[in-house]
Amino acid sequence: MMERQETLVIEIYTDGGCSGNPGPGGWAYVIIKDDVLFAEKWGGEKLTTNNRMELQAVIAALEFLASEEKEEKIVVYTDSQYVQKGITIWLADWKKKGWKTSDKKPVKNKDLWQRLDALAEQFLLSWIWVRGHAGNKYNERCDELTRIGIVSL
Repeated sequence: MMERQETLVIEIYTDGGCSGNPGPGGWAYVIIKDDVLFAEKWGGEKLTTNNRMELQAVIAALEFLASEEKEEKIVVYTDSQYVQKGITIWLADWKKKGWKTSDKKPVKNKDLWQRLDALAEQFLLSWIWVRGHAGNKYNERCDELTRIGIVSL
């Protein structure tokens, strides 16, 4: 009898934020693989919004993993309901409506949503919202790195 291998789970924690909104912003991700810190990265932009930085964090993490095996299950933890609901609920309707919202306005951050959508199709992803600043070790680390991203501009 052949042994069934467990699917490896990769955990991605992301965060983004701004000092002012819009204002200087930072983003960060932490990737956990085999229960060990696998990668972390941060960056920033001089004039941006919180939502753009939240999206950029997830995009950067998935771009980093794009060269990895695609068979692994990836769980994305975000403290942004905008990202979590956007990718799991709103995105399909936006695409059907020609990138318009339910009130027929253009979708904000369309460029980033399109990048995220294309990346997300390459992976087996689950999306989990976590409360920010609530003691989650890796979410707190992402918050620290996001602030480094802002001050490093």
